[in-house]
Amino acid sequence: MTKPEGKRFAIDALTALRIIRDDPGIGSRCRLVGPALLRSHVLSLLYREVREGKIEEKEARTQLDGLAALQIRLLGDRVSRATAWKIARQLDWEDTALAEYLAVATLQADALITADPTIQAAAAEFTTLADYGALQD
Repeated sequence: MTKPEGKRFAIDALTALRIIRDDPGIGSRCRLVGPALLRSHVLSLLYREVREGKIEEKEARTQLDGLAALQIRLLGDRVSRATAWKIARQLDWEDTALAEYLAVATLQADALITADPTIQAAAAEFTTLADYGALQD
């Protein structure tokens, strides 16, 4: 998939973490958006990896700094929240957290890049999916 100039990608926490680890410069080359809770989700993912012994705490803190430096527009406005609520109800989900990714993608992005299987399965109803390679085209 070729990335037209100005294409905006919504990303999930797993994708943000991959960007931080693989190519933090993607944020300056691509227009990225996500829900405001993305930061908390990345924090939780890194904390879990430290507790499981997968990475050292120092490395996790470095990656958190990378998240702070990542050029991404994070949204948590009233319309995004209302859309997430509507999506979660439509999908009969127990909470709205994952629906926030779909809401932002629906409202603010040309495509969604997600590594989360639950979001992937639901995305077709709401937005276009793209793979991680679209960020590197």
